[in-house]
Amino acid sequence: MTTSADTGAGAAGASSRISGVDFVTIPARDFEESARFYGTVLGLPAGKRWGDMPAQEFQAGQLTIAVMDPTAFGQEFRPHVVPIAFHVDDVAAAREELEATGVVFVSETIDSGVCHQAIFLDPSGNALDLHHRYAPPA
Repeated sequence: MTTSADTGAGAAGASSRISGVDFVTIPARDFEESARFYGTVLGLPAGKRWGDMPAQEFQAGQLTIAVMDPTAFGQEFRPHVVPIAFHVDDVAAAREELEATGVVFVSETIDSGVCHQAIFLDPSGNALDLHHRYAPPA
């Protein structure tokens, strides 16, 4: 049995109220360009647009990604430097398809011994990762 001491939760057990992740946010320097990239280049299905605000949700499997211009929400723009890993069945094939559209990869394809991955940047400089685990988790 996992206790609050094991998970780092406070004595009040506040983490027990968290039941999942609703979305992750990716900052966009140019919202329209980023929305085109996630919807057209990556082929993610578009979801909810945040009214008149420069923000759009996209669906990546079970994960909702909210692409938004943080300056419209009173925040500073800073790209993510650690990647969000997108599952693909074949990293080499997905990389080839993206490179054909002009996507620039910032790493060679990595074989960690359990997975293949290749890191690239979106138009705003956010790090993204094509990922495929070929070995079962430990």
